[in-house]
Amino acid sequence: MSVAEIYAEFAESEARNVSPVYERLGSFIATDPVLLRLIPDQTQPQLLFGVVRLLGGPVGDPVAFRDFTVGRWPAIEAEMRQRATQTNEPGRCAVLLPILASLPQPLALLEVGASAGLCLYPDRYSYRYGSHALGDGGPVLESALTGIEPPAARPEVVWRAGIDLNPLDVTDPADVAWLDALIWPDHLHRRDRLRQAAEIAAADPPLLVRGDLVEALPALAAQAPAGATLVVFHTSVLYQVPPSRWPSFRAVVEDLPGHWLANDIPDLIPHKPPAPDDSAYNLLALDGVPVAWTRSHGQAMIGV
Repeated sequence: MSVAEIYAEFAESEARNVSPVYERLGSFIATDPVLLRLIPDQTQPQLLFGVVRLLGGPVGDPVAFRDFTVGRWPAIEAEMRQRATQTNEPGRCAVLLPILASLPQPLALLEVGASAGLCLYPDRYSYRYGSHALGDGGPVLESALTGIEPPAARPEVVWRAGIDLNPLDVTDPADVAWLDALIWPDHLHRRDRLRQAAEIAAADPPLLVRGDLVEALPALAAQAPAGATLVVFHTSVLYQVPPSRWPSFRAVVEDLPGHWLANDIPDLIPHKPPAPDDSAYNLLALDGVPVAWTRSHGQAMIGV
């Protein structure tokens, strides 16, 4: 895809009805010759937008964004080279919870592409599915369920660990600032729950390992305690992994004991049902079997 096509698709399928600020900015970039000449091929919109926000640039006014980006391009480009899109959205736990709660307890959670590990605490957050509420204290994660029964209880987690090429530290203000910059600017509720989730994780940090998702997975999975159900999971990660690596990852994860829970790009699952509409969805699958379509921040879940 060309740069123009990437930003147009982002605006139309991901940002529309989710973030008016980013929908407007993506559409502007897709037709702006100055920015199209500047932005490298295959640059993810979220990465560029996050770096500009981290450096104090404006995203609400497309023209001001262009002027800032052009004027500060060397600094922006350098920052993008050393960073990756590592959105660590605890709201995604709301669509993982119905599956996690249905598995034999207790659980040993291992997240691939863990970022700072905020999705490793589904047992510590509170939830609201319409009028159905679970838990008290911490961030309240809301999700609209269609064709899926809400869980009766939160799971029991006795071990939590993660793998990432560049794990982030929730006790480091600079790492938390990067996570904050990746939150879409008109999503104030997500910024608040990031802060609350980071406080929970910082009080009991997870085991995070720097490594490749295929090479590091078997050794880390072997550390899970006996008597717990191992669940290897990932959310919105494999779009950053070359498709040629997907079969190797699938072979490794399917060879492990326990379960594989994927909340990721639909192309990962070869035999999938049709999506509900043209919006951007992840496909939630347990052990390779589709369960539901989910929105990227956990705000909705539609059973298949």
